[in-house]
Amino acid sequence: QVQLVESGGGLVQPGGSLRLSCAPSGSIFSINAMGWYRQAPGEQRELVAVITSGGASGGSTNYADSVKGRFTISRDNGKNTVYLQMNSLKPEDTAVYYCHIAGWDTGGSWRNYWGQGTQVTVSS
Repeated sequence: QVQLVESGGGLVQPGGSLRLSCAPSGSIFSINAMGWYRQAPGEQRELVAVITSGGASGGSTNYADSVKGRFTISRDNGKNTVYLQMNSLKPEDTAVYYCHIAGWDTGGSWRNYWGQGTQVTVSS
């Protein structure tokens, strides 16, 4: 069974930067979208950023208003890896960050894959 492996979380001071990475442990036949969600204590999980596949431009990106201009999502199609570069981090960015990939598996079924979550803590 394919799992998503995340890395890059940790403790950082306000104004600092972190880069999250996520890659599947096995083969996914066709990826439609890759994204990052986060969940703070006592809060619902929310979308942070998503990058889609296809199109002449290679896909599109969307961001939560709270992270626009500070976070950048990107992907390496050759490695099926998605990244989240987080700059100018604020204490309110503290949360568990989850990687998500949507696509078709090798059997032709639509799948939603989730990572195990990586803690990001922004504190002085």
